[in-house]
Amino acid sequence: MGLGARISQEKIRNVKKLSQQAFAELFELKRGTLGAYEEERSEPRIETIIKIANHFSITIDDLLTQELTVNKLLKFKDDLALQGSFHKEKFAEIPCITPKTEADYILYHDKPHFIEDLPKLHLPVDPDKEYRAYLISNLEMTNNDKAYCPKDVVIGEKVDPNDFTKIDTSSLVIALVHGKVLFRKFYYSSSKIILRANNTNIEDIEIESGEIKEMWHVCYTFFRRLPENNTVEIEQKLNFLEQEFMKLREKF
Repeated sequence: MGLGARISQEKIRNVKKLSQQAFAELFELKRGTLGAYEEERSEPRIETIIKIANHFSITIDDLLTQELTVNKLLKFKDDLALQGSFHKEKFAEIPCITPKTEADYILYHDKPHFIEDLPKLHLPVDPDKEYRAYLISNLEMTNNDKAYCPKDVVIGEKVDPNDFTKIDTSSLVIALVHGKVLFRKFYYSSSKIILRANNTNIEDIEIESGEIKEMWHVCYTFFRRLPENNTVEIEQKLNFLEQEFMKLREKF
């Protein structure tokens, strides 16, 4: 371990008020083994050095070569009483399509290594489901100042291609189609899928389900501002009316 590590180890034990036995148990060592390390009668395995460094948030270089001060040690992780007694919760990692990665996403959306390198959002959602986040960069889903604006984020759950036509009318989707990533409202009519923007100046896109490379049913939205309650209620009522209108249209 070397003189620097031996001194650091002893100083860590003293600052943390740990006996050799407590320190040894913490890292699954025998007391005699720890004593041999401190007296430089034996060299520890690299795994043991890494465990000590990681536990106390000390770089391996500092542990091996530096004489650590008490002030530094007091900043390291402590509270050994909690060791192993608390639950570490891990949120789901959700790859996010951003304006900077969108062009590459269109080309490499089916490459696992590319998806792994995308920026990630960590959220308390079902980790067994596959999600994709999309950072909005345009005004295509904006028809007033309270709609979906640049820097808002939408998150969708992956839809199996066989289930494209089962999505509810006027649902929000993220779709990869015709060499573009689109955030739109979804409609299904006369065996055609219609992707519609909120912005009335943008034409509908009418396609066959086979033309869609990927589709994600939006289930979470994150706004950079707090939406007004009455705006949410109006949006819900409009969605309901749109669904009823599409049902009537199918009958005639």
